[in-house]
Amino acid sequence: MSSAPPVTPIDLTQFVEIVDTARTDGERGQSTGVVATSNDGQPDVALKGSLMVWDADHLAWWERGRLETEAAVRANPRVAVMLRNLTRDKRTIRFYGEARIVEDAELRERIWERVIQVEKDTDPEKNGVAIIVRVDRVRAGKLDIQRR
Repeated sequence: MSSAPPVTPIDLTQFVEIVDTARTDGERGQSTGVVATSNDGQPDVALKGSLMVWDADHLAWWERGRLETEAAVRANPRVAVMLRNLTRDKRTIRFYGEARIVEDAELRERIWERVIQVEKDTDPEKNGVAIIVRVDRVRAGKLDIQRR
């Protein structure tokens, strides 16, 4: 029986290829990231086609819907993001952390600049908000692989 791999410190840069291409890889687009939050005790789950690895510690996405997910993040910043990009990796990867709406105009613009074009096309007036998540834990399948 093999032992579990060691849990290493958070370094999301190794997931760039898996996360940043999830929306465009594959014909069905089913590998796009999913975000779950809690607002007034009710969960919210939504596909996030603009999900990206922002840096070694953070994920980010452009929240164009401005409905349940934004309200849930404002009410309870704890989020879980699940991603499966079978084109790049057979594992289901889950990220857990704390999200925030980006208020800083410069950071908001920098996130927008990295959003893939197919997602920008759905918000041509740029009415959405940028959300950034400080990741505290990463799981691959049933195993923790990174932790803060």
